[in-house]
Amino acid sequence: MSVTSVRRAGLAASAAALAVLLSACGGSGDGTEDGKTAQAGKSASAAAAPARTLTAAELEKAALTQADVKSGKVVTKVPAVDDIAQDKVETDKPECAPLSYLQVGSYVGKPAADVKRSWTGDPKKPAAGASQEEAMLSVVDRPKVVLTLASYDGDEAAKAFGELKAAASACAGGFSFTVGGDTTKIVKVSTTAAPEGADEAIALTWLIDAEEGVKAPVKGVVVRKGATLAYVPAVNIASAATGKDFPFPTELVEAQLAKLG
Repeated sequence: MSVTSVRRAGLAASAAALAVLLSACGGSGDGTEDGKTAQAGKSASAAAAPARTLTAAELEKAALTQADVKSGKVVTKVPAVDDIAQDKVETDKPECAPLSYLQVGSYVGKPAADVKRSWTGDPKKPAAGASQEEAMLSVVDRPKVVLTLASYDGDEAAKAFGELKAAASACAGGFSFTVGGDTTKIVKVSTTAAPEGADEAIALTWLIDAEEGVKAPVKGVVVRKGATLAYVPAVNIASAATGKDFPFPTELVEAQLAKLG
């Protein structure tokens, strides 16, 4: 198992639809129905307008900073080890590639712009009388996230989000992916309760085939606001070692959605 290769998240999307313009065919003579029809046409046109693609500079402003979170540490300059490109990822099942990209901190599709942040939760203090092993696990018992914001042109965000949802269904029974010769085997993919406040959202839990038969949980949330997707994967080193569950840092998703508006 590679802990490094499974610590990223995220996929969200935006949909662009065609406006349906209604036309009046005669009327009662007082213009009431024509007025209603015109207003309905304006409403339909406004609702169907494509979401605006954010520039790299706008994404930079929208991305999380230390001031936006109540705990943990935000890093705005993500190190190379946490910035893995799509072409560095090989998946045994092509339909599962979107899940692989999410886990390694990349994105689905080809966004017009993207930015990254990393966040690490606060360390826990070892319990009184803890053994040396227990004390070491306490130090690493905190989530690590590599958050990616990606904004897309047209309906590409919606397509990317759709690919992620399809992958979650098609790959429920597991798959494997390789980065730099390091292979990660996922034995199960399940969906959990998705956060509210987004245009679309999905929450996932993977079970990783770790060392010595341990099945370790890795989690990820992807939300779409307009044409922008926020990929938020999370890994916990202590959970990777023990197989115990860990809480997903929902505050990051809530804070990011608030900044996206």
